[in-house]
Amino acid sequence: MTRIDFYLLPVSEPHGKLSFACRLAEKAWQSGHQVYVHACDPAEAGAIDALLWSFRDTSFVPHRLLGAADGEPAPVEVGSGEAAADHHDVMINLSAVVPSLFSRFERIAEIVLNDPRALAASRQRWSYYKDRGYLLQHHDMQHLRSAGDRDNA
Repeated sequence: MTRIDFYLLPVSEPHGKLSFACRLAEKAWQSGHQVYVHACDPAEAGAIDALLWSFRDTSFVPHRLLGAADGEPAPVEVGSGEAAADHHDVMINLSAVVPSLFSRFERIAEIVLNDPRALAASRQRWSYYKDRGYLLQHHDMQHLRSAGDRDNA
């Protein structure tokens, strides 16, 4: 059954969510997982794709934007809408809604900004998953602010 982890960030700006998603994707890839980053729309998918090239000077995360070009799958793939990566390993959900394809993944990471709208949307997603009997975990990432936003994903 799919495991779902909610990460509550100490920040409210969208860039903080994308930056955390990059670190989480990097950590999952380095642990041997295939990752699909599910963006809310094509513009956000493009933003996360660009950020994966530059979020950290000392690392490289092999990735590709789905639909941008034909080619071999990458360990980290970024997309939006109903099309997703061909694997069933890890999905990082950046959308405010439950993706229809979530249950095909073994693990979902829900990233939540610390702002009223994002928190309300995350409560709805939590209830949706809980009502269907999924294993839920909550991770309060407040320590990131005090730790200088280190890689604690």
